[in-house]
Amino acid sequence: MTPLLSAGVELMMVGMGTVFLFLTLLVFATVAMSRVVGHFFPSVDESTRNPSVREEEVAAVTAALVLHRKK
Repeated sequence: MTPLLSAGVELMMVGMGTVFLFLTLLVFATVAMSRVVGHFFPSVDESTRNPSVREEEVAAVTAALVLHRKK
């Protein structure tokens, strides 16, 4: 292999390794941030739903959205 070709392959491997390392760290950071946010803001389940909103109101708003999107 010529020195120019081997230098090109070496540069390609370093570049691909750098991108792979960065993306791996990005995934770990995203997962960590998701867990931190989930710890401080847990998801709302059905038992803690707002009791002042009736099912009829939800149905009316849903129907209005469906009609609006059909336009």
